Amino acid sequence: MDLLSLSGFALFVTLVTPFVFCTLFFLFAFAGYWPLAVLSAMALSFSTYGSTSHDLVHENLRIDKTLNLILLTVVEAMCFRSGHAYKLSHLHHHKQYPNLDDVEGAAARMTLFRTLIEGVVFQVKLYKWAIFHVKGEKYRMLIIAEGIVVLAWALYCVLSLQFTYVPFVYLCLMISGSWIIPLITSYAVHTPDGADELHQTRLFRGRFYSIIAFDHLYHLEHHMYPMVPHKNWRKLAARLDDYFKRQNIKAIHVRI
Repeated sequence: MDLLSLSGFALFVTLVTPFVFCTLFFLFAFAGYWPLAVLSAMALSFSTYGSTSHDLVHENLRIDKTLNLILLTVVEAMCFRSGHAYKLSHLHHHKQYPNLDDVEGAAARMTLFRTLIEGVVFQVKLYKWAIFHVKGEKYRMLIIAEGIVVLAWALYCVLSLQFTYVPFVYLCLMISGSWIIPLITSYAVHTPDGADELHQTRLFRGRFYSIIAFDHLYHLEHHMYPMVPHKNWRKLAARLDDYFKRQNIKAIHVRI
């Protein structure tokens, strides 16, 4: 399928975007341009967990496996998360959803208020789950090492307060960005009590959702074809529209 690959330029953009936004945050912050710094931090959060990191988790960018491993570790560590704890829990989500042992998708069965609380402990919960469910000592040691790096990075941001508050603000913004992950990636997009796989994940269409999610609200399509990189989700959705109509799948649509 042609949607399984990206052009060289699209691949380059996918891989460098998180590093660009991270760099921009510090450049803008140290220069005192805080609105632009905060926007860069928001863009970094968006371009990692649900975009570049997500592709690295599924290994669908067709890059060297060692490079994929390194990039997933580094990109997620920039945001104070364990990349391979994320990988383990997310691939488990694809295999087990909507079963009750799906740790990543648990928020789909929660109330909105409970989901917001879940966001506070979500990364710790995934990390703890991954440590106890990982198979292979090398993989376990990798996840442990990522946790140590994240703690050291966070500690540096706190200790640097005696010199500058920029790293500490970065830490706070990144943690805040991770806080809404269960809301966006689980609660808002899943319907675990649906009759079958096609009805257990919501289908979104329309300009409104395209704009607010920057063409990322294609969760049903992703569940069906997880090896399609995120930059091809829009094309994938267009190809599946007729199929969804034949299956009488009703899309959530806001007309603007």
